[in-house]
Amino acid sequence: MTIKPFIPLILASMLTAGCQSSTSEKTSAMTAHDSTTTQQLPQTSYFAIETPYGRMVVRLYDETPVHRDNFKKLASTGFYDGTTFHRVIEGFMIQGGDPNSKDDDPSNDGVGGPGYTLPAEIKPQFFHKRGALAAARQGDQVNPERRSSGSQFYIVHGRTFTDEELNQLEERMRAYLGDPSFSFSPEAREAYKTIGGAPHLDGQYTIFGEVVEGWEVLDQIARLDTPRKRQQPAPPSLMDHPYEPVPIKVYPLPQYVPSNS
Repeated sequence: MTIKPFIPLILASMLTAGCQSSTSEKTSAMTAHDSTTTQQLPQTSYFAIETPYGRMVVRLYDETPVHRDNFKKLASTGFYDGTTFHRVIEGFMIQGGDPNSKDDDPSNDGVGGPGYTLPAEIKPQFFHKRGALAAARQGDQVNPERRSSGSQFYIVHGRTFTDEELNQLEERMRAYLGDPSFSFSPEAREAYKTIGGAPHLDGQYTIFGEVVEGWEVLDQIARLDTPRKRQQPAPPSLMDHPYEPVPIKVYPLPQYVPSNS
C-alpha cells in the first residue's frame, strides 16, 4: 500500500494498514496502571529494540504515563521477546508487538495481545513524524474511544510532503474528522517537509515515544520485501507481511545517554 497522493486510500489507512489491531482485548477494561501496580518498573525511559538488522533505541514520553508504564512492564517481563515486526510498509510504518507472531502461523499475526486495551492518551503536541512510536488499535467503528492495543505498536517510517500536499491533506482531514479547526502545527509541518512522517494519522492514535537511535535499522526493515512490494498474490492480512521474519528483543537501557545531550 502507498499513501500518496491525497485520495480516500490515505484516510482509509487510518483504520487499516499498520495501525489496526483486531483482538479480543476490547472486552477488557484493564489498564496499564492496573497491571503494573505490583511490579517494579524500570526507571529509565530508554529501551532497546534489538533486531537482526541492528538496534533501535526508543524514548518513552512521560506525558503518556499509561502507555509508558505498560511498555515498561511488557519489556521488563520479556513479553516482546520473540515477537516480530509482522507488517512493514515502506514510506509508512513498521508494526510489531503481537504475541501471535511468535508462532509459525503468519495468518494470525496482528490479532493478538495481552488480553486488555489501554485508554487513549492522544496529545496534540505529539505528531506522526518519522520515528514516532505509537499504539495500534481497532478502528473507530468498533472502538469509538480509540483505546489502544495492549501490546501492538508501530514506528513511523513515512515520507516527506510539500506545503501544497499538507494544505490539501488538512482540508480532507477537517472533513473526515468533523473538525473545521484542524491544522498541522508549525513544528509538525516543518518535520513533515524535512524528515517526513505519516501526517494523515495525527489525532487518531496515541503516540507515546520516538526513535532516538537506529534510523538505518528502521529503513532496512521498512524496505523488506512483501507480497505487495513484489506484486504477488496473498491473503489481505499477509500483503504487508515480510517474507523474512524480523524477530525482536526489547529491554531497558538504564545507563543510556542520548548522543545529542
